[in-house]
Amino acid sequence: MGFMSKILGERDSTTAEDYVELNLDDFETASGDAAMQVHIAEIQGQQDVIAIKDAVYDGDLVVADITRLRTEDTTVERITNELQQVAREVDGDIVQKGDDQIFVTPTGVKISREKLGRA
Repeated sequence: MGFMSKILGERDSTTAEDYVELNLDDFETASGDAAMQVHIAEIQGQQDVIAIKDAVYDGDLVVADITRLRTEDTTVERITNELQQVAREVDGDIVQKGDDQIFVTPTGVKISREKLGRA
């Protein structure tokens, strides 16, 4: 089960209507606009990388599901190399978790390689 499947359940494609809008009045939140957004993406091919790159260049963090890519395919290597280049250009960070997730961060955001929790 991939990352997106864990969040959204088994679906062929997701749309904005698949997300549940929470009423922020029900939660204690800080006022003002957020400096960064977290985007969830699904990479099925090279064409999906453009939106991810744009989001990272705009200062946002992207969590991408790569379960639909065949790991033996050279497309995975090209996509990974392209996203690594973006992370370097913006002085961000990139990690791949297992065979199903890639995290790409914008300027000034680093990803810890240590798990939180019990030692």
